[in-house]
Amino acid sequence: MDFSNWKWLNESQCMTINGELAILAPPKTDWFNDPVPEDGLLKAPVANALFFYTEVTGDFVFRAKVRPNHRYVYDACALMVIQDEYVWAKAAFEQSDFGTKAAVCVATNQISDDANGCNIEQEEAWLQIVRVGDVFCTHYSLDGKRFDMVRLFHLPVGECVKVGLEAQSPAGEGGLRFFSDVTLEMKTVGNLRAGM
Repeated sequence: MDFSNWKWLNESQCMTINGELAILAPPKTDWFNDPVPEDGLLKAPVANALFFYTEVTGDFVFRAKVRPNHRYVYDACALMVIQDEYVWAKAAFEQSDFGTKAAVCVATNQISDDANGCNIEQEEAWLQIVRVGDVFCTHYSLDGKRFDMVRLFHLPVGECVKVGLEAQSPAGEGGLRFFSDVTLEMKTVGNLRAGM
C-alpha cells in the first residue's frame, strides 16, 4: 500500500518496523460516543485517537493485518470509516473488559453502538470493512484467507468518506500498534455478509 497521499486526524508518530507500519497510540485515546448518560446527559464524543486515512468515494473492501500489542483494557488496532465525529464506524482487534482479546465493532450514528464479537487467542488478526451504498459489514480472520462476519449495519454517510487505520489506548498508557498487508479495493461485493 502506498501511504504517500494519506493524511492524519490527531497526528502521531508513524514508522516502519520489520515490514509493519507502527503507529504510536498515546495514553487515553479513543473514538467513542458513549451511549450511557451521566447525570442524565450524554458525554461529549471522544475523538482523540490517532487516525491515518485516505478519502474514498463509493463502494470498497478495506483490509489489514493488525497486531495491537495489547497491554491495557481497550487497547486496539482498528480500521475506521469516518463521516465526522458523530457518524463513523470501526472494526477493531481489542483487549476487552472481560479479560479477552476480541473482534469488536462500534457503529456510531450520533451515539455509539458497541459490540464484542468472537474472542481471539492469537496476538494478531486480520480485519476488514466492506461498503455497499450505505450498508457496511465488518469481518475478522485468523489466517487472512477465511473472513467471518462480525457485524452488518446501515450508516448514513455521504459518497465520500475517510477510510483508514486507528490506534487507541482509552484506559491505558499507550504503545505501538502494528499494521501490515493493508489493501483497499474499489469494488462492489455481491455478498456483504461473506465480504465477497
